[in-house]
Amino acid sequence: MQQGIRGFEGVLIGPRDDGYDGHREVWNAMVDRRPALIARCTSAADVAAAIRHARERGLEVGVKCGGHSVLGLSVPHDGLMIDLTPMGAVRVDPDARRAGVGGGALLRSLDQAAQAHGLATTAGNVSHTGVGGLTLGGGMGWLARRAGLACDNVEAYTVVTADGEEVRATATDHADLFWGLRGGGGNFGVVTEFEFRLHPVAGDALVAELTFEAADAVEPMRRWRDLLPDAPRAATLTADAVTSEGRPVVIIGYVWVGDPDEALAYLPTMQSIGTPRDESVRPMRYLELQSSGDQNHHHGKRRYSAGHYLTELSDAAIEAFLTRGVAAAAEGVDWGRVAGGGFQAYGGAIGEVSNDDSAFSHRDALVEFFAGQTWVDPGEDAERMTSARAFGAALEPFASGVYVNVLSDTGEEGVRRAYGDAKLARLSALKRGYDPDNVFHLNQNIAPAP
Repeated sequence: MQQGIRGFEGVLIGPRDDGYDGHREVWNAMVDRRPALIARCTSAADVAAAIRHARERGLEVGVKCGGHSVLGLSVPHDGLMIDLTPMGAVRVDPDARRAGVGGGALLRSLDQAAQAHGLATTAGNVSHTGVGGLTLGGGMGWLARRAGLACDNVEAYTVVTADGEEVRATATDHADLFWGLRGGGGNFGVVTEFEFRLHPVAGDALVAELTFEAADAVEPMRRWRDLLPDAPRAATLTADAVTSEGRPVVIIGYVWVGDPDEALAYLPTMQSIGTPRDESVRPMRYLELQSSGDQNHHHGKRRYSAGHYLTELSDAAIEAFLTRGVAAAAEGVDWGRVAGGGFQAYGGAIGEVSNDDSAFSHRDALVEFFAGQTWVDPGEDAERMTSARAFGAALEPFASGVYVNVLSDTGEEGVRRAYGDAKLARLSALKRGYDPDNVFHLNQNIAPAP
């Protein structure tokens, strides 16, 4: 039986309680830290009580929703985990096209509730990701080129600050905090509810993929690059360098959310990049698309990632992408153990928001690059992480910055690359106002200005 927390009405779980290991588990199986206490919160008042308790006792605070941080930042060793997952309700007002989303909700809950009314808002494509973590870092998804990032669609945030105060941040009320929450991560408080704008989305989607041998992919990649500036907003162009049947291949195509006839009408344009080894064209429902990454991204695997933004895609960058960080003279490469990675197109509605309007940066990105490794055997940790880093390093000379939601263990330099010097200075000043003691530092941390 755990010692109580004054004013806390949720469930407290300690190391000796049933279910403790399940509640401390997160997406990346490399993370095996043990909180002193897990506070499963049911209200903003519970969150405030947990924060006060942690501060009074000098405990580190971590905040868990979906637990998809590669670094497992929601799990404070010997600290207090604020577990928001009991606060996962989603309420949809179809007439107002608004959704009230609890801070512990997963993407699938938002998608399913909104699609029941023919509506949606931008969300990621692994359905057990937390709405909070995705949105607070920016929130890329298949609707972003059409409707903006997830953070661009938030009307209001209900936040519990480091001193236990509950505030509602909008464009006009606590506007400075509203600005910072749109991309600044979990640095300024615990968001217990989001109010999202929703958009009519009938539910039709299509995924088109052309597969090329990596050795034959240079010209198709160049032609794919040339399609990026004029691509329809319903289309998100993608290119992935991966391994298939032991060989390096490149899968080039697009994901379309919208009218199925228009989706198919764009196919000849994509086919003009070259003659592939294989071709796949899969119509599907939007909810199916939104959960299509679940199988490859389930809990229980070990993970490491690297990423960049690129404002242009030069021939040299394409060639570096195709090498996947493997030296040209390397022999006997086991491609099954080499990191995979891909490009995802930005532009459209993402770039129409001024860079000054939100903490999220790099609105001018042409593509986002992501490289990652997923494995099971702890004995492979060093090899797998080295491979992902090598792929990331191959693209770094062409990079303009990085998406904060894919940062791994790059520390202060990674945070600086995510925001740039001027915006980071503004964020540090905001941090000083809302969290001067850096209570919320288990994140991609923005230190308070002195």
